[in-house]
Amino acid sequence: MSFASLDLIDGLQRTLDSIGYKTPTPVQKQAIPAVLAGRDLLAAAQTGTGKTAAFALPLLQRLTMEGDQAAPNCIRCLVLVPTRELAEQVYQSFHTYGFNLPLRSAVAYGGVPMDPQLAKLRKGLDVLVATPGRLLDLHRKGALEFSQLRALVVDEADRMLDLGFAADLDLLFGVLPAERQTLLFSATMPDTIRAMAQQLLRDPLMVQASAPNTTARTVRQMVFTTDKRNKPDLFLHLMRKEGWGQVLVFVKTRKGVEQLVGLLQGEGVSADSIHGDKPQPARIKALKRFKANDVQVLVATDVAARGLDIEALPLVVNFDLPTVAEDYIHRIGRTGRAGAEGEAISLVCADEVDLLRAIEKLTGAVLPRAEEAGFEADHRVPSTGTPSIAAPARASAKPARGAAKPPKAVPKPPARERDDTPRPAGGFGGLKEEVPPKEKARQRGPIYGARPGSPGAGAGGLARGATG
Repeated sequence: MSFASLDLIDGLQRTLDSIGYKTPTPVQKQAIPAVLAGRDLLAAAQTGTGKTAAFALPLLQRLTMEGDQAAPNCIRCLVLVPTRELAEQVYQSFHTYGFNLPLRSAVAYGGVPMDPQLAKLRKGLDVLVATPGRLLDLHRKGALEFSQLRALVVDEADRMLDLGFAADLDLLFGVLPAERQTLLFSATMPDTIRAMAQQLLRDPLMVQASAPNTTARTVRQMVFTTDKRNKPDLFLHLMRKEGWGQVLVFVKTRKGVEQLVGLLQGEGVSADSIHGDKPQPARIKALKRFKANDVQVLVATDVAARGLDIEALPLVVNFDLPTVAEDYIHRIGRTGRAGAEGEAISLVCADEVDLLRAIEKLTGAVLPRAEEAGFEADHRVPSTGTPSIAAPARASAKPARGAAKPPKAVPKPPARERDDTPRPAGGFGGLKEEVPPKEKARQRGPIYGARPGSPGAGAGGLARGATG
């Protein structure tokens, strides 16, 4: 099947030809005809499957062919995303795909002034990509009205709930028109997402681009066991020994991010960071430098696990394991995109065995282990005992001690710990979009069955220029 067989209008087809899109991905083959026909959609699709084009292309076509021009302060299509980085990425996709169409689009997220967005909204918009917190702010100010809304997309819905947006989403869904097309995309399918789908969707088409809670087959995964104190030196050793080029590193706390960046820079390695304490312009600059290969190593908290679109990223390193197992899938989804090969390496100490066990239980795969000579763990990382479907460990690595021990019972993973700053609990559990500390936090109320022990935080927004 080719894109030409999907009955897309000439303006879209010319754009696809110019950017070299020839054959739709599996999720695009399933979703595009259904969205064009007006169906609601529930899609299990990870990053790298082409899911943004799967909803953007048919929605742009429907907006071009149907309906009146957006009135001042009105929008016709709303795309909700969990983070600023993802908002920017999705907006750029709409901008690119809609280049030959007479449509206006903008993006709204926090950490930057609101005035540019207000100016765009006054003209009316065909597409608004936004994070929930600022969207509510705009609505409360009377700057945004939903009477012309025809389509709603909830992208990365699982991440939205993990970040504590449940109460905001509940408020938003309550003010949106009942007559609308709704598309819900999620990399994982926990019960909270199924509850959301039951509330929002009407007779939805179920699209499964990949099995939920699985990692891409093209990503080669490996665990290096060591003691916590040895992680920085082991990272530097592996980087030099393996000749790593571009590396995205995930660290649990903002303080830990800056400590690792300082260590790398002190060793002559070009490194930069992304986390919630950094102003949005600085975060954008760091990401641009990394994409341009001006920086070798980008160190981030989980704020960056979604929305980082880096072409052909070869390697992701989990310096710390995430405290919520689903975040492991989101983190390593930055590599091995669109069928390309990638590698994901995790540095694991004995304190993290429960986190590792939870990841392996979620994915149904034991991650192959190794120890590097000179960095062996004094405190052995016990065997997790999860049935293995994983690839064998690299031949050059020393097998980790204890890998063949009998399995133990799987305990409940510890409560989510995100960065250093305590945040108010609420929503489905998890943290809300990370914001600079000066921005005002909102208290979240429980809804849809929150994941226990997961705090939430506030959001903000910005708008960008229109297309067309």
